[in-house]
Amino acid sequence: MPRISKLYFKTAIIFLIVGIGMGLNMAISQDHSVIGAHAHCNLLGWVTMAIFGGYHALNPRKAEKRIAFIQYYVYTAGVTLMVPALYLMLLGNMAMEPIVAAASLITFAGVLIFAFIIFSGEDVSVASPRNPVVN
Repeated sequence: MPRISKLYFKTAIIFLIVGIGMGLNMAISQDHSVIGAHAHCNLLGWVTMAIFGGYHALNPRKAEKRIAFIQYYVYTAGVTLMVPALYLMLLGNMAMEPIVAAASLITFAGVLIFAFIIFSGEDVSVASPRNPVVN
């Protein structure tokens, strides 16, 4: 499995743990005011990063390119900044709003870079018994 896929899967599981922690905290406290941060953590952190990792696992040639790592770091920085800032903002700290906005733009830039990776001209090469991928 390509290194970038492993990075995405490891990062995704950290976001899943944090997201479940937020969900448990909401359930125990009966305060669901931070549900938006919980949702962003699980969807942008856990689900989307796992999908990115799966894409690169199925496309090792693209996974080896420098742009894949740039995309990982940009996207991860955006989500890592967004989730706690959004959490604090939803708790009432409105000073976090500009940080949430900036983090959202960084995350979106990571998505645009991923779109570039997907739409770049190179064919997807999926491993199969007839066509093994050599790492």
